[in-house]
Amino acid sequence: MIDMHAHCLPRIARDEAFAVDAERAPWLELEPGGERGHIMLGDRRFRPVTSSLWDPAVRVAELDAQGVALQVVCATPVMFGYAWPAQRTADWAARMNEHVLGYCAHAPTRLKALAQVPLQDLDLACREASRAMDSGCIGVQIGNHVGERDLDDEALVQFLIHCAERHIPVLVHPWDMMGGGRMKKWMLPWLVAMPAETQLGMLSLILSGALERIPESLKICFAHGGGSFAWLLGRVDNAWRHRDIVRQDCPQLPSSYARRFHVDTAVFDTGALRLLTDVMGTDRVMLGSDSPFPLGEQRIGSLVRESPHLSDADRGRMLRGNAESFFGLALTAAENTLGLN
Repeated sequence: MIDMHAHCLPRIARDEAFAVDAERAPWLELEPGGERGHIMLGDRRFRPVTSSLWDPAVRVAELDAQGVALQVVCATPVMFGYAWPAQRTADWAARMNEHVLGYCAHAPTRLKALAQVPLQDLDLACREASRAMDSGCIGVQIGNHVGERDLDDEALVQFLIHCAERHIPVLVHPWDMMGGGRMKKWMLPWLVAMPAETQLGMLSLILSGALERIPESLKICFAHGGGSFAWLLGRVDNAWRHRDIVRQDCPQLPSSYARRFHVDTAVFDTGALRLLTDVMGTDRVMLGSDSPFPLGEQRIGSLVRESPHLSDADRGRMLRGNAESFFGLALTAAENTLGLN
């Protein structure tokens, strides 16, 4: 299996983070024993975490136990730094990308890295994306928005065009969720706003007409099964048919653009996966666990393996083949023995 959506966070020291932003730059506080810790923002605990987030040896042992041949890892989104001055974020992104490449260097046939970029500045983002690819990353991860700018923003469209022209795969991850104080309990930002953020990103590209300008060579994947996109696409098509304001920048039926996108499998329900594959196609859905976080798939690949509507060929594509094509990967014969059935 190839798991194309997993996260890491380097062992960033408090002093390193505070030198960048004393309130918003993340760092790791480890508990005694070093097996657990907390992502910190300033002196505030943001999230409890376990050692596979920063220790690649622990991560590879977990992959062995679960039969995962290769895992693509990327920054935890709290690392993005889009609110900082652009050059500060560019320097931070380059440093974080080297940290993630170092993490993957522990087991280069088992771990591959996605880069982060200073998305608030087009030139700096394009430069870091290309530099990181030359350094060994296999794609980039970006947030679904920069402040009030969604993916239809002209600079963000130009960044996606850059990625299309230079064959840089893109993973779009929701972050900095909408809703504010109305979603202060029960993980509602992650359960309600996060899927909405992803749908917003996808519809921003479709309804703005941006996909008419972005080359079809762009490989772009939206995390968490595309959020609420597949489930509400019929509503969008209905609006397009009956309201000219929806059609004004979008020349084709919105659902006709769905297969310009890839999504991962992190939907946790066989019925949901069936709808997702009906909308996106089994050639556009890739195994993504969101490891090692508690909202991720705990038995990696189990949803695909246990979904009765999938054929063996479907499972092969979703567990491995689609990611190989998306990222230009080729596993060796020895690597292919790890958990591919």
